[in-house]
Amino acid sequence: MDFKELFMQKPLIGMVHLPALPGSPNNTQAFESIVEYAVKEAKKLERAGLDGAIVENMGDTPLIKSGLPAYTIASMAVIVREIARSVGIKIGVNMLRNACVEALSVAYISGGSFIRCNVLTGAYATDQGIVEGCAAELLRLRKYLDAKVLVFGDVHVKHAHPIYNVEIEQAAADMVERGGADAVIVSGPRSPDPPPMERVQRVKAAVKKPVIIGSGLSLSNIVDYYKIADGLILGEKDFKEGEIWGGPSNEEAYRKAVSVCREIRASF
Repeated sequence: MDFKELFMQKPLIGMVHLPALPGSPNNTQAFESIVEYAVKEAKKLERAGLDGAIVENMGDTPLIKSGLPAYTIASMAVIVREIARSVGIKIGVNMLRNACVEALSVAYISGGSFIRCNVLTGAYATDQGIVEGCAAELLRLRKYLDAKVLVFGDVHVKHAHPIYNVEIEQAAADMVERGGADAVIVSGPRSPDPPPMERVQRVKAAVKKPVIIGSGLSLSNIVDYYKIADGLILGEKDFKEGEIWGGPSNEEAYRKAVSVCREIRASF
C-alpha cells in the first residue's frame, strides 16, 4: 500500500488528543472514560468529513523519548482498536515522544493505517534530551510483520533542533531515500506555528513523496497551505473548543475547513 492507495485525494487529517493515560503523572480519569472520550472525538472528525485522524498520547507529559511503559502501549492499543471499530476514516498513531516501533505495533494490531514518527532519521536535541532516528529497527519490524502501515516522518521536527547542521531539503531527501518514509511532514518550530511557505517548497522540491503540513494550521491559512501541500494535519486552536490546545475538537471548525478544501479539490 502507498499513500495514494490510502488517501485517494489530498487528505485532511484531524487529531484525537488524548488526556493523560493511566500511569502518567497527570492522569485523573478512569481508563474507560478516556476510551469513551477518544471514540467521541473520532466520531466528531468523521462527521465533519475528514479523511483520517491521528490518535496521540499528548497528555502524557513529561514525555518519555522512547521505550514507553507496557501500560501505555496497552492503553493505546485498546483506544486505537475501539476507535477503528467505531469510525470508517483512516486511523493513524503517534506515540510521543518517539515510540515509533510501539506505534507501528499498535497500528498493526489495532486497525491503524499509518503512524507519525517524529524522528525517523537523524538526531535531534529536544526537551526530552537527544532523540535519535529509528528507521532501521522500524522498517525491519514492518517487513517482519508484513504490516500494511505507512510511515509519515517529520523533517526538522517541531520542538527540536537537529544535532548536526543539515539543510531541511537534505534531511528530507535522506529520510525518504535512506529512511524509507512514505510521506514527509513539515512543521514550524512549535505546535502553534505554521512552517514558512519557502520551507515547504524546499522540501517539495527535494522529495518525490507526499509532503504534509504538520503544525500551525488555522481557518485563516488552510487555503494557501492546502494548495501547495499534499495533505494537512489539523489540530491547533481553531479546531479546539474554546481554542484550548489539546482539548476537545471543535466539530464545526473542522466542518468549515473541509468545506473550503473540498472546493479546492474540485478545481484539480
